[in-house]
Amino acid sequence: GFLQQSATAVAAFPLIPGQANAAKYGGFGAGSPEVIDPKDAIVDEDILKSDSVQNALSAVRGYKQSVGDMKATLASDNQADIGPKIRKDFDFSVLRTDLNAINAALDEDTQRGTDRIVRAILQDITELEVSQKQKPGVPRSETRLGNVCKKLDKLEKSFDDYLAFAN
Repeated sequence: GFLQQSATAVAAFPLIPGQANAAKYGGFGAGSPEVIDPKDAIVDEDILKSDSVQNALSAVRGYKQSVGDMKATLASDNQADIGPKIRKDFDFSVLRTDLNAINAALDEDTQRGTDRIVRAILQDITELEVSQKQKPGVPRSETRLGNVCKKLDKLEKSFDDYLAFAN
């Protein structure tokens, strides 16, 4: 009865803070014991040098470049529709495969931190897709443009944070 309920409550308690912070990882280690500083990451150099990981690193650098391209597009035309580029360049299954391939070169403790960054990247892309949508015939406001640019900056930083683990 009571003892079992107490034990269950105590066992469940440590899970609650982690869930509340699931999407927050910024400033390496800030507010999260799971994210370690990239310079403390344990990397298997042999796996890192493998073709699969090197190809994935190139792909992730390409995703980051795509974010830069979208920023440049919006800088030259603040009404540009970047939705098709987001959908074309950020196929979630391919993106996740590339990020997981890089994770294979990292030890388990490091992966717990990079997994959080992977979730943030996927969330950033989803938020970017939603925030950039325009109703036909309605121009993008300065506020909306600012929001889209902030999402692009955040996504670019997430890719940088992730790539820092493989350098």
